[in-house]
Amino acid sequence: MLVLTRKQNESVLIGNEISVKIIGIDGDKIRLGIEAPDNMRVLREELLEEIGQANRMAAQSQYRLFRAESR
Repeated sequence: MLVLTRKQNESVLIGNEISVKIIGIDGDKIRLGIEAPDNMRVLREELLEEIGQANRMAAQSQYRLFRAESR
């Protein structure tokens, strides 16, 4: 993992297509601006985990429904 120190309005480039800029700092919160190509999905990690959990629950629910209908 690369760890950097940045100040407000400074950026980090990832490859040639992604830019991450420190937009603001307020106490322990940092606002980031991310510029990336439209075909690249950018998600917060906790949102991705919630989506995965919801998908697993839906799949289990469908499996139970399928088993109940098969009897």
